[in-house]
Amino acid sequence: MTKQNHFEVIIVGGSYSGLSAAMSLGRSLRQVLIIDSGLPCNRQTPHSHNFITHDGEKPAVISAKAKTQVSFYDTVQFYNGLAIVAVKTANGFEVKTESGKIFKTKKILFAAGIKDLIPDIHGFAACWGISVLHCPYCHGYEVKGEKTAVLANGEIGFEYVKMISNWTKDLRLITNGKATLNSEQKELLQKHQIEIIEDEIDSFLHENGNIQEIVFKNKSKIEIKAIYSRLPFVQYCLLPEFLGCELTEQGLIKIDMMQRTNIPGIYASGDSTTQMRSVAMAVSTGSLAGAPLNKELIDETFV
Repeated sequence: MTKQNHFEVIIVGGSYSGLSAAMSLGRSLRQVLIIDSGLPCNRQTPHSHNFITHDGEKPAVISAKAKTQVSFYDTVQFYNGLAIVAVKTANGFEVKTESGKIFKTKKILFAAGIKDLIPDIHGFAACWGISVLHCPYCHGYEVKGEKTAVLANGEIGFEYVKMISNWTKDLRLITNGKATLNSEQKELLQKHQIEIIEDEIDSFLHENGNIQEIVFKNKSKIEIKAIYSRLPFVQYCLLPEFLGCELTEQGLIKIDMMQRTNIPGIYASGDSTTQMRSVAMAVSTGSLAGAPLNKELIDETFV
């Protein structure tokens, strides 16, 4: 439980980005509250990669170590819960949690990430983050040269499969229905011996999230080791939109170079603000947000 209900900064989301921002603010002697429900988007992913000094570490181990280090700064407090309401006040903001607890703050940092919209394919959810992957920079090395599929269509599918061809040549593009590629794209994929499969998917056969076969509705099957898929998503926390924060065309929170939203006093960082979804990027944007947040608080008092 927290010792107070008024803070200088409330951080909604206590994973990598939120913890990184909290460390910067804690080291700046700021009164900070992190509100977190304990459900990071990569909780099913067995290992994190492409994060220097932590390559191959379990995501939960990284976040646990980060929380321990942030807890060293006694001006930073934690609240285990879900923020469900946020309103503007004369002196800042009020944030209400699912349990009914109300906290006041001068500034808010939203670092709650995004929610992937899992397709209605049996076995997909169980494989997501394990053998159904979103990022070759995070996971491509571990499945290099393996029998791989890209699940996408059209321009996105073409560009995605072109990218993945850097990690493996044993590659096919699954469009899950009629392909919407143009003739030039089809010819180029054929030139690189990348098969286009237009059959509709029925299910993924897997063992503990490790895919073994893709089963199609026409009863055909293919063996596979890894699948890349970029899912549609929504903001995990809807409070930024409720407060008037603008979103980009992709549905990300729109920010400037200092992680500021269009609403004064509201910042955002992590996966909710960038298509570059990785632990390293989340940490960097959180750290970046901490400095201008502190500077803004200084400017408001040094008058």
